[in-house]
Amino acid sequence: MADLTDPEARVLTAVDEQALVGRLQALVAVPSVGGSPAESEVQHLVAEWLTELGCDVDLWPIDLPEAATAEDAPGQEVERTEAWGVVGTVPGGEDGDPALVLAGHTDVVPPGERSLWPADPFLPRLAGGALHGRGACDMKGGVAAVLGAVAALRTAGVRLRRPLAVHAVVGEEDGGLGAWVTLRRGHRGDVCVIPEPTAGAVVTAHGGALTFRLEVTGHAAHAAMRDRGVSAVELFAHVHDGLRAFEAERQRDADPRFGDARFPHGLSIGTVRAGDWASSVPDRLVAAGRYGVRIGEPVEAARQALETRLTEICAGHPWLAAHPVRLTWEGGAFASGQLPPGHPLLPAVRDAVADAGGGVPPERAVAAGTDLRLYAAAGVPTLHFGPGDLNLAHGPEERVPVAEVVTAARAFALLALRSCGVR
Repeated sequence: MADLTDPEARVLTAVDEQALVGRLQALVAVPSVGGSPAESEVQHLVAEWLTELGCDVDLWPIDLPEAATAEDAPGQEVERTEAWGVVGTVPGGEDGDPALVLAGHTDVVPPGERSLWPADPFLPRLAGGALHGRGACDMKGGVAAVLGAVAALRTAGVRLRRPLAVHAVVGEEDGGLGAWVTLRRGHRGDVCVIPEPTAGAVVTAHGGALTFRLEVTGHAAHAAMRDRGVSAVELFAHVHDGLRAFEAERQRDADPRFGDARFPHGLSIGTVRAGDWASSVPDRLVAAGRYGVRIGEPVEAARQALETRLTEICAGHPWLAAHPVRLTWEGGAFASGQLPPGHPLLPAVRDAVADAGGGVPPERAVAAGTDLRLYAAAGVPTLHFGPGDLNLAHGPEERVPVAEVVTAARAFALLALRSCGVR
């Protein structure tokens, strides 16, 4: 641990674990599933806290019709009747853009089958040193850590030379609506840290992800004479085999920051629907899936690669050559993103984490698309560091270790002091 200045030592001491856990419990208790009314409720809660912490708060209703039609909008996979953006700025002695942005999403994915959970997924539980519940890991633990860092600055009586901004966004899970709107509104900064769960690492790059839809056409017949029909299910099996081979090819020579990840640019079929009668040969199948984009690969190039391979798969099959599968792109579109190589934000975050007691974090990349690529595309160098393990996100065992939330809050407080300066 480096020698700390007096303000740094004071803010580390001021991080309040009990208050952190209380805010995290309150966040998890709001079932802010994307598209639900609670997605707006949690944003108002965060805005209220930021106001109490002395921030200048910008709380605004998102123009959903504009977000649905703008050419550069990231797309949405759920329907919304309302949505809100929230930015809280800790004032600095100097005007200008914030020196540091801490940005986190407050929306969560649905809990899925409730019987698989040991308890109500939106009833936060403390057990084994961790806070359990939907969104605890992805990523309300990170949001709570950011709020804890801002609270520590206030408690320690530290006054910043340059502003610090907190961006609370919605719609990250289905495309990035909130971050896109926030940046479009003019909220920027010199650098940005997103406290997504990183399992003790610093994530400087992520692959992209595209959502696609396949329509397979067969020929109906009575099941008792199925040889007179052409099953769309059997056709899809052929297509799926070809896509699996295509997926394997795209994993070659992956960025070494992915480590031992098997599918850094995976292709997965998420839904399949076929047929309308058990004793009929199904003449139509519709499948939807997720397709990985390589780091640095343009989205259009990734789309073209899948379109080309699907054309080849169909051309090699007698029925599909005459009745090709229809491919359409829908839902969220995540480009890849990364911190510029050699950028000083990486060592700055590593030093802050180490000085907060978290050791020196390794550098990694993740396969999941995130808001990083939106900030990076807007010219804001960005990386991830946050409490929790992404492997536990979106599942019934979701949880975040309290100790990691505290360490993250301490690291963010130090990073804020070192990035924004003290007056």
